[in-house]
Amino acid sequence: MALNTASLRTSSVLSRKFKNSSNNVSPTFSIPIKSLSLLNPIPLFSNLSFKQTSHSSSSVSIKASSPSSSTTITESQELKIFSVPTKPIEGQKTGTSGLRKKVKVFMQENYLGNWIQALFNSLPPEDYKKGVLVLGGDGRYFNREAAQKIIKIAAGNGVGKILVGKDGIMSTPAVSAVIRKRNANGGFIMSASHNPGGPEYDWGIKFNYSSGQPAPESITDKIYGNTLSISEIKMAEIPDVDLSNLGVTNYGTFSVEVVDSVGDYLELMENVFDFSLIRSLLLRPDFRFVFDAMHAVTGAYAKPIFVDKLGANPDSISNGVPLEDFGHGHPDPNLTYAKDLVNIMFDENGPDVGAASDGDGDRNMILGREFFVTPSDSVAIIAANAQEAIPYFKTGPKGLARSMPTSGALDRVAQKLDLPFYEVPTGWKFFGNLMDAGKLSICGEESFGTGSDHIREKDGIWAVLAWLSIIAFRNKDKKPGEKLISISDVVNQHWATYGRNFFSRYDYEECESEGANKMIEYLRDVVSKSKGGDKYGSYALQFADDFNYSDPVDGSVVSKQGIRFVFTDGSRIIFRLSGTGSAGATVRIYIEQFEPDVSKHNVDAQTALKPLIDLALSISKLKEFTGREEPTVIT
Repeated sequence: MALNTASLRTSSVLSRKFKNSSNNVSPTFSIPIKSLSLLNPIPLFSNLSFKQTSHSSSSVSIKASSPSSSTTITESQELKIFSVPTKPIEGQKTGTSGLRKKVKVFMQENYLGNWIQALFNSLPPEDYKKGVLVLGGDGRYFNREAAQKIIKIAAGNGVGKILVGKDGIMSTPAVSAVIRKRNANGGFIMSASHNPGGPEYDWGIKFNYSSGQPAPESITDKIYGNTLSISEIKMAEIPDVDLSNLGVTNYGTFSVEVVDSVGDYLELMENVFDFSLIRSLLLRPDFRFVFDAMHAVTGAYAKPIFVDKLGANPDSISNGVPLEDFGHGHPDPNLTYAKDLVNIMFDENGPDVGAASDGDGDRNMILGREFFVTPSDSVAIIAANAQEAIPYFKTGPKGLARSMPTSGALDRVAQKLDLPFYEVPTGWKFFGNLMDAGKLSICGEESFGTGSDHIREKDGIWAVLAWLSIIAFRNKDKKPGEKLISISDVVNQHWATYGRNFFSRYDYEECESEGANKMIEYLRDVVSKSKGGDKYGSYALQFADDFNYSDPVDGSVVSKQGIRFVFTDGSRIIFRLSGTGSAGATVRIYIEQFEPDVSKHNVDAQTALKPLIDLALSISKLKEFTGREEPTVIT
């Protein structure tokens, strides 16, 4: 059925590490270093010609065809390392979650190599020398080539071992899980997340630290600084690794192990959730479930988890094969880009539960029959039901947190459950310190990211399993033929208890950066002149600011994280520029209004929020600055 998404009925530490129960031993392949030929092509540096000047094991000379230069290679008995001259390349500052650009930018000579080398230059040697790093990605175009380059540079910088997912595939949550389980020093994630893939589209890279969390700004700032002064890239002279077969390949003291992308993550999920409870739900003849992998990385996880382990019908998985271009789709699980799933779920005979995940598997969308659960409501409802429905939280959550733009629904759960609560800037890395300090268990972002301290990333499949656990727990005593408690029932019961936070986000994608930046500067000027009590139509201002955050664990401070207009009735309007795009600027406007009156909870969100939406467009002069008449996406 056709669907007007703007008029949808919407609802607006320390983690335990798990033991490996498998005794499987990967096969090992040893390649004699002396058999490696200097004539083997190295794709990253196609302009280099190599000449061996000595048969001794101490040095080799490399001549670059352009620019003309020679470099002495120091070779141990195990591995030959060489240095490639390079120069700084502009535009390598990381955004909210890593470095994202168009594929053609990353394919420029030394572009990826510069950033990877700058990363190693930014880390203390003890954080990677002779250490173990994980490498995975979402399967998008350019990942295969990039994986080989990263492996060679890692070896050149003294890393001891790389654990890489089969075919280079490993979801962002799984990378975090593997880092934690294998006690790795960190890991690389090749992904532009929910951005489109293919030769003309986006690619990205980010680094996660030893507890599995995205690198903090103290590291990403150093990386950027080092990209401005880089002069060489260190590489090992090894052939490309066959990533299609599980096993270990040794190159002297350096090794590459191709691992099962799913196994460690699946084992963790079995430790977090009651799989027998979920399985009892999925096997019911009166219950239907559908999961849209959007031809992205969770396609590799959906069948082993939902079908093989939990008993879901194989037909419940759609778009389950990861493709380099995501099937020409946009792997962003929202009402606009997951429209096929939305149409299925908004049919009057649609399935009971529908879900989708994004490019790298860290985002999620939850739908009931003819019902959309906003991410802000989703994290609040998971938190409210976690202790009784999810074994991992049987003693109760330690604390709750949300990103600043996310609605205040989670705040009300924290207050009722008497739990510590934290409001952080957008970016999952800000949750990591709280988790490592034992202060935080469950957290979420309005941008379809939900997770807990089982890993240090948001986790799409975790969120789906959490919702299936809640529905299964609510229906565990229901006999065949009895009416099941639905997702909409759970949400409406939650609103009746806590009140409803009407919430919507307007995205204006790929705006001209100049106009978007001028709009933000204009709003900062408005904020500087504002004072409590100022009237904005029928709304009275409580305060306006540009959100700053002081980390309660390490005292670090970040500023200019989003412009807030907060009114005396609790309503909020927030403006910020997204840091996840690869071109232009994405302007995001967040609108929220709390409604305690149960009789008004089923009003359409866009109707309830229209006065605030109109006010937001008026305050920001968005059309004047960007020329945009309509948003690209409404959620």
